[in-house]
Amino acid sequence: MSDILKEYRYDGSEKLNLKKVCHDSGGRKDQKAKLIKQTEKNLQEIADLQEKLYAESKESVLIVLQALDAAGKDSTIKHVLASVNPQGIIVHSFKGPNSTEESHDFLWRYHKRLPSRGIMCIFNRSYYEEVLVVNVHEFWKGYKMPKRTLTKDYIKNKYKDICSWENYLYGNGYRIVKFFLNLSKDEQKRRFLERIDRKEKNWKFSPNDIKERAYWDKYQEAFEDAINATSTKDCPWYVLPADQKWYTRYLVSEVLVQTLRDINPSFPKLPDDDKNRLADCKALLEAEGETVPAKKEAKKEKAEKKAAAPKEKKPKKEKKDKKEKLTASAAIK
Repeated sequence: MSDILKEYRYDGSEKLNLKKVCHDSGGRKDQKAKLIKQTEKNLQEIADLQEKLYAESKESVLIVLQALDAAGKDSTIKHVLASVNPQGIIVHSFKGPNSTEESHDFLWRYHKRLPSRGIMCIFNRSYYEEVLVVNVHEFWKGYKMPKRTLTKDYIKNKYKDICSWENYLYGNGYRIVKFFLNLSKDEQKRRFLERIDRKEKNWKFSPNDIKERAYWDKYQEAFEDAINATSTKDCPWYVLPADQKWYTRYLVSEVLVQTLRDINPSFPKLPDDDKNRLADCKALLEAEGETVPAKKEAKKEKAEKKAAAPKEKKPKKEKKDKKEKLTASAAIK
């Protein structure tokens, strides 16, 4: 793993303190052109490795994207994964649960949307909402569940559930890559104002964004607690600065290309019997390729000869027969 990624990776070996991490490139602005170029190279490698991942179908990659409003989740998906074959990637954007989903355990709606092996999948917001927005607003206190489950340890128990579930998935062939796009409060304000001022971006803004912004400190605490409680060696978190989108995209591309390299997928190798069948099929196709043009050429030559040959005049048989009949009739008379 590159040294630059080690700055942002949390695997449980150390605690995250969001007040001490940066929201920008950390003095790398002079490297912008170089890193953007590297991002493009990474995207091509991601596309190549994803094709092998799909063909091999042994492992899947689950990408979890979490962030506050206006941090750039959608644009990250658009720019970093645009080069990937759509056949091999799925994106799920989760809103609040509906009545059917609320009647099940909180992981139910996420588990049913897991990809099959060989597929990359993005959860735009995820099961972590249960320990973020549900935690901040204490929605869990109003759940229609047994009292024994709705204790002061509810959120802590959800951390355990998440860790157990992720460990289960990892043991069944899933690589889980978790991103927190760490946006500063000032940058969020600037992006909100831009969405209000620019008509083509008005649709992105909701008055509810301002209501949620009022809980900024609580959200920071919730993210910090959730990341510290669920960071593991096999399923680490990457806390990425989100104030400069070009840098965020570079880091996301670095993490994904490194994850795929670690998987090291390859195109399946055919057994000897199948290779022999391929050789037979190739011979048949090549033979077919020789005979079809030959038939066409022969047909063409025949048509040309026919066109060049002089046309023979047909005898006027009908007139001759008529004349003979008239002569015979006169003789009888």
